[in-house]
Amino acid sequence: MIVALIDSGLGMLPTSAWLRKLRPELDLILALDPDGAPWGPKPEQWVIDRVLATAQRCLDRGAEVIVLPCNTASVTALDHVREFVGPAVPVVGTVPAIKPAAAACESVAVWATAATTASRYQADLIEKFGNGSSVVGVACHGLAEAIDRGERDAATAAIASAVERTPDDVGGVVLGCTHYPLMADEIAAQLPAGVRLFDSAEAVATQTLRRIDALNRPSAGEGTVEIFLSGRPGRLPASAEAFPAGQLLSAGRSQPS
Repeated sequence: MIVALIDSGLGMLPTSAWLRKLRPELDLILALDPDGAPWGPKPEQWVIDRVLATAQRCLDRGAEVIVLPCNTASVTALDHVREFVGPAVPVVGTVPAIKPAAAACESVAVWATAATTASRYQADLIEKFGNGSSVVGVACHGLAEAIDRGERDAATAAIASAVERTPDDVGGVVLGCTHYPLMADEIAAQLPAGVRLFDSAEAVATQTLRRIDALNRPSAGEGTVEIFLSGRPGRLPASAEAFPAGQLLSAGRSQPS
């Protein structure tokens, strides 16, 4: 069973690492797009075309399940990918963990990129899943970019800025960009004691495994990790080594391309 994960940068690492921990025998394709990153500011049709082209390359390499561990890709291209690959190929998207956070906390902050924080998409999610809680968006300027570069000091500074702009009374913080869990320990250390963090990486990985099991096909593989960089065979960027998830995936058996 080959699972392909598609994202522009390192935001795929948390979900990929959970899949590796939960089902280490799965073969993974990690399809990054350094040439086109970041996807967030790009026109919608550009993102759709980019994701569909990447999905086709993954199918050509034998992918049987496709995961979009990226909020931009999910909100923009998820339905298009499902239509493109057809019902025989499960496609799993990502949604920020606003619903469980609002169910557990009376006051919630959603940390996300500036574009996502200002988007109608996030506003609709808050309206739909806010559950009567106070939910505020906090734009984390430069955090995703610093993580992609593996610059932990710059990421720590961006976290400090976001903490300053987060209301003092929040009980939970939603990590609304898939990059942010890579710095979860530092985020937790800077927030007041007792503030809970919520992210979707484990839930997306678990849902992926449910969809795999529902196929009723042999799923055991050799635990290989195949990397593509804008369609070219390669290795994870050196910046991935700055994070335990990147180290875990780099330690997986590489598959020759």
